[in-house]
Amino acid sequence: MASFFMASCRGQAEPRSTQATAGTPAAANDSAQIDAYVVAAFEDRAGNLWFGTNGQGVARWDGRTLRYFSIPEGLIDNVVTGIAEDRAGNLWFGTQAGASRYDGTSFTSFGPREGLPGAGCKLLVDRQGGIWAGTSEGAFRFAEERFQAFALPIPELDQVSYKMVPGKVWDLFEDRRGNLWFGRDGYGACRYDGRGFTLFTKADGLCSNNVASIQEDRQGNLWFGSITSDLPQYIGEGGVSLYTGETFTRFPEVRGLAANDIYNIYMDRDGQVWIGAVRVGAYRVDPSSMSGTKGPSFTLFDRTDRPDLTTHFGIQAFVQDRHGTLWFGFSGGLFRFNGSSFVNVTRGGPWGSP
Repeated sequence: MASFFMASCRGQAEPRSTQATAGTPAAANDSAQIDAYVVAAFEDRAGNLWFGTNGQGVARWDGRTLRYFSIPEGLIDNVVTGIAEDRAGNLWFGTQAGASRYDGTSFTSFGPREGLPGAGCKLLVDRQGGIWAGTSEGAFRFAEERFQAFALPIPELDQVSYKMVPGKVWDLFEDRRGNLWFGRDGYGACRYDGRGFTLFTKADGLCSNNVASIQEDRQGNLWFGSITSDLPQYIGEGGVSLYTGETFTRFPEVRGLAANDIYNIYMDRDGQVWIGAVRVGAYRVDPSSMSGTKGPSFTLFDRTDRPDLTTHFGIQAFVQDRHGTLWFGFSGGLFRFNGSSFVNVTRGGPWGSP
């Protein structure tokens, strides 16, 4: 899978607040990719699109120009793996060396000295305004200008099989009831209801104990994307499982949704669920089609205008903008969906809605 998951943590820079001066905007005829790996995507409340890269910091498209923010502008690290916005309108960027908060003028960075160790930082702002982070070192909660470790219980397992680091938090999600979910490496999924924890593993119905993505559909079902194990030996597991609150359903009959890496699941504004199936394509699911014993219907999209960039079809990120356009971060570059296939978007575009 994409090399960004294996990127090493940089040496920790001294935490700082730095005035931001964005780099030179990209030219309209620039045919270079946004980055070889677009690993995070987010739309802020002002309508700006932000794309996390695997070495060039974060790129912002404001509808007119594309600009990059990286270490020289104050970002703590140039590998941006998570993006969130807090109630005050600050942007938070999770990286391989901690997180940076951007207030529109300056960056304030949080690393090990501020209680946030580990690589591959993902971020969540819950509906109460609380800020959460997940890294290779576990889960953390922000309070009083620093992060504090948030201990998650470890399930009883005969053997721990994992992708990178047991206990790494791959994903954080809040469901409609306010429960917080943590997708973990080697330890399955953990639900926190504000009082206690409930653990879910392969024994309950997950496709593997390496849960990389969690999403809730409009019917209240939870979708879990799991990935294969590499350690202590390779196990060809992983896939998609659907949890109704009572039972889990897997989909071994659908190509790429079993014994495969599913890193990202996303729900668009129409309530359709998108699943990135490595080496296969992107599935769109309409959960409302389920009735009685009928399962969801899956529609596969696997055509792009740059098949040379999408050989492995590694989708790293999804976001739908306020105009309805769906943007996909690939191992290969940035693409937007035109309703039937994926169109490559370079630094010079095309940026308009399809």
